[in-house]
Amino acid sequence: MTARQNRDSELTNYKACNSFSISSSKRVMSFLWSLQLLAQDGLSPSQHGILDLVRGSGPVVQAILYLLVLFSVVSWGIIAQKYRQIRRAKKESEKFIEIFWERRNLSSIHDASRELTASPVGQVFRSGYEELVRVSRSKKESSSPGDSLTTELGGVDNVSRAMKRATSVETTKLEKSCSFLATTASSAPFVGLFGTVWGIMNAFRGLSVTHSSSIQAVAPGIAEALIATAVGLAAAIPALMAYNYFVQEIKVLAVEMDNFSHEFLNIAERHFFK
Repeated sequence: MTARQNRDSELTNYKACNSFSISSSKRVMSFLWSLQLLAQDGLSPSQHGILDLVRGSGPVVQAILYLLVLFSVVSWGIIAQKYRQIRRAKKESEKFIEIFWERRNLSSIHDASRELTASPVGQVFRSGYEELVRVSRSKKESSSPGDSLTTELGGVDNVSRAMKRATSVETTKLEKSCSFLATTASSAPFVGLFGTVWGIMNAFRGLSVTHSSSIQAVAPGIAEALIATAVGLAAAIPALMAYNYFVQEIKVLAVEMDNFSHEFLNIAERHFFK
């Protein structure tokens, strides 16, 4: 009798557990179904657009979005301008180096460098050649007819300083506006994150006003807030990639200017300062 009672109690417990699990599954399914209905019925299709989310956001989030859009537009303008500038500088520098090694007359090379205004190497040559001409004239005027030019008076040093100064000027021109790309790449994600935090804070603050804890009440505010982070990343990623590319290309041009300066100084010392 006792064994039969134990079997009956075990069967009762099994049925109770089975009914509880079935009822729990039904409750979960009904909750998920209600969430789907809220997502479909609570928000109209027009509210899913990005522009509608921007229009529906608060003034602080809108100001941040407009600021990030301004950063993005200016960054793309700088990217296009710098790409054309560096591309032209590389092309004309290669052309000038070919002219320099093909021709033997420095004056004709100087005339050719005037036409290649975008070539950093050409501008370095112009500065060095013009300083070389000035030093040669001053030494010829100060020395007697039988004396020759020597390096003791600092002629090579003057030419070297002139070419270094020209290299610095050309490098500064190439690096112009690149700092804005670096600033956009480093600060835009944090500006967008600030807008997201502000929007989420307002969204949860709205729950206390409406006295509702449903997803329908908080979902639009969170979606509007996340737009700020997305816009910040959209502004930062192209700026970062372009900045790294331009920095590398400027380094290559700077090395070309330094190498050309050393070659020109060697030529000047062999032929003009003996």
